[in-house]
Amino acid sequence: MTAPTVESDAALKVEGIWKIFGPRADKIIGTPQADLSRKELQEQTGHVVGVRDVSFTVAPGEVFVVMGLSGSGKSTLVRLITRLIEPTSGTVTLYGDDITAMSDKDLLETRRRKVSMVFQHFGLLPHRKVIDNIAFGLEVRGEAKPDRRNRAQEMVDLVGLSGYENNFPDQLSGGMQQRVGLARALAANPDLLMFDEPFSALDPLIRRDMQNEVIRLHEEVGKTMVFITHDLAEALKLGDRILIMRDGEIVQIGTPDEVVGAPADDYVKDFVSDVPKAHVLTLKWVMRDAKPGEAEGAPSLPSSTVVREAARAVLAADGPVRVVDGDRVVGIVDDEDILRVVVAEEAG
Repeated sequence: MTAPTVESDAALKVEGIWKIFGPRADKIIGTPQADLSRKELQEQTGHVVGVRDVSFTVAPGEVFVVMGLSGSGKSTLVRLITRLIEPTSGTVTLYGDDITAMSDKDLLETRRRKVSMVFQHFGLLPHRKVIDNIAFGLEVRGEAKPDRRNRAQEMVDLVGLSGYENNFPDQLSGGMQQRVGLARALAANPDLLMFDEPFSALDPLIRRDMQNEVIRLHEEVGKTMVFITHDLAEALKLGDRILIMRDGEIVQIGTPDEVVGAPADDYVKDFVSDVPKAHVLTLKWVMRDAKPGEAEGAPSLPSSTVVREAARAVLAADGPVRVVDGDRVVGIVDDEDILRVVVAEEAG
């Protein structure tokens, strides 16, 4: 995936979101106590910081991944975005609409029509067939039965469940049940799809298949997605950009190659230490400046090409390969530049 540019007309904009659990939560923000660590604040006041002053934007059509270990605040954050948990402070806007200022009625309508969520626990209705589970959100919305059945059938076909429309959930595997959850989320044609660790309970092979399914669906429907995970490999595979959290705070936001190539601190550096760098880093991380006249007429590759994908062309070339950004030559790479990454990886 290619990361889109985040413009002022962001799909999702989160500004200064706090969540403090405790009876005097709103009295803490703006005081010296707000600067205490999570542990110190709890010891001194009995309050717990779930999310601390988090801000970010998500561009239309972007897959934005929020990741962190257990207790980092990532699942609290995703619930704050739709006010399943009320924020202590801050604002959330979805395509310009202020979620945090909405009345209960408008918020309910937004949840029904503009945002869909996919959870780790599928939440399927066991007494309803697959097609009726998929159509359930449309039924709640009051749409006519023929319309919602037709839409549900379209989603059945989209997620690869054709032939299972009339099965009940307990007749399906875990991966197929999660496909039902995906289809149900897509049926509402939301502006924003949110995933809260949807594949963490699945077997590794099924999990990989479902990750590939999300990538395929994104390419087909182009929905804006916010994906929560504790798994770095999953984040790197799915995300256009990744937000890494620790103790309720942002540690780093960046593209997969930025997170791996320029970790913000030792915490992130340790996180990415085992990542196969040739699978993530692009040529801009391994190229060097070209001397005047060097590599003129040589073949070229975009600077966004992943090292692993570039290796064959570079190793087959008679000399250095030009690295380009559009029509501009930004550097060169040769055998040594590529092998330095690959060999270091194998040695590690």
